[in-house]
Amino acid sequence: MKKHLLFFLATLLAAFSGYAQQPARTITGSWNGALNISGTKLRLVFNIESTNGTFTATMDSPDQGAKGIPVTSVKLVQDSIYLDIQAIRGSYAGKITRPETIDGYLKQAGQTMHIPLTKGEPAVAKRPQEPVKPYPYQETEVTIDNKAAGIKLIGTLTLPKTKAPYPAVVLITGSGPQDRDQTIMGHKPFLVLADHLTRQGFAVLRLDDRGVGKSEGNFATATTEDFASDAEAAYTYLRSFTGVNSKRVGLLGHSEGALVAAQVAAKHPETAFVVLMAGSAVPGTELLVAQNEALLKAGGVPQEPLQKYLQFRKAQFEVAATEADVFKAAEKIKQLEQEAKAKLTDQEQKQLGLTPQSEQTIVAQLSSPWMRYFLAYNPALILQKLTMPVLAINGTRDLQVPYKQNLPATEKALKVASNKKYIIQELPDLNHLFQTATTGMVNEYGQLEETIAPTSLEIISNWIKGVAK
Repeated sequence: MKKHLLFFLATLLAAFSGYAQQPARTITGSWNGALNISGTKLRLVFNIESTNGTFTATMDSPDQGAKGIPVTSVKLVQDSIYLDIQAIRGSYAGKITRPETIDGYLKQAGQTMHIPLTKGEPAVAKRPQEPVKPYPYQETEVTIDNKAAGIKLIGTLTLPKTKAPYPAVVLITGSGPQDRDQTIMGHKPFLVLADHLTRQGFAVLRLDDRGVGKSEGNFATATTEDFASDAEAAYTYLRSFTGVNSKRVGLLGHSEGALVAAQVAAKHPETAFVVLMAGSAVPGTELLVAQNEALLKAGGVPQEPLQKYLQFRKAQFEVAATEADVFKAAEKIKQLEQEAKAKLTDQEQKQLGLTPQSEQTIVAQLSSPWMRYFLAYNPALILQKLTMPVLAINGTRDLQVPYKQNLPATEKALKVASNKKYIIQELPDLNHLFQTATTGMVNEYGQLEETIAPTSLEIISNWIKGVAK
């Protein structure tokens, strides 16, 4: 699940020739470069300012959707610059070769990688599918009261210009703090999806997650069950909205949002339809093992250290899922990490990114309320209750929710429900965001101009039109 993954930037350090005249004056401004990771580029930007002779800086990673990462210190020594970036536990060192170029290296997680910098902002990523105003439909901001949680959720409702009453759908975001457009790495997939569906004659409601954007609530302490409460409030609101056909309101969820959609639909059998985009259908412990295996294998980790890694990660996941006492769980998770590292060579630990810092990170992640709930959750038990029309789609290049594991499990669960109104479909060459992809790796998402493959949009809208008559 996209937001609870560990992302590692790679690193670099070296010496070079050339001398820039008046470097103090030259160094301020934005500097951009790119790392080459597994055949894809990951852009980085350093923004350097000077106040009374003191330098400060921030770092951006546009392809990971990260901006304003603090740089701890900036030092300029003659024609060389040194940046300490404690937020990513890394550093950058480079030499000014010309007024608009720096040759240097970023160091992080025991790796060193070359990243030359050029002065100026990186080229703005093209997102040709994003709709441009004025839209040929009505758009309004709405406030939804989740009385059960005591919070207000804010979002956007789009209404077609066709004759009311309209069929309607609630869009439910994936894991991590998401705005109503599910903005990720420069893409706005829910904006594109809502625009497409509204042009096809559907009313579409999408919300900022609790604690995100304009919505109230605390995201950090929320679990999938809490997000289901929010989605249920949105579903109830949409069914009662003037102009919406209350008998033709469905749910569409992406990734974790698919789990949420299924929970709400199981509680409300009158739900007209459910669309599961990259939804999992196996326990969280099994999904995360498969996810780790797919991502690390695609990243080139050799088989032997990979299997050792998966073995102790699975043990840690099971502790987080079953140990009721969070403090006891944290100690056991830490112990398993240390025992596993003792059996790995230094080279294997480096290949797997295992450091004292990564140990602290995994303990913290597996101690969060969201992760503990997610790991213990079995989606199949809820899918077995769905009797309304269901469309389950998954890309064959999805490394976060592998289709070979989850589509068959989804079908098996729906058969238990005696559901005869479902379609299970794998979509060739599409990744977790339903983009046409080459590798399926997370760092590829921001590299692609396509936000959602047009074939996905057509499959979804044509199917909904067929079942929401």
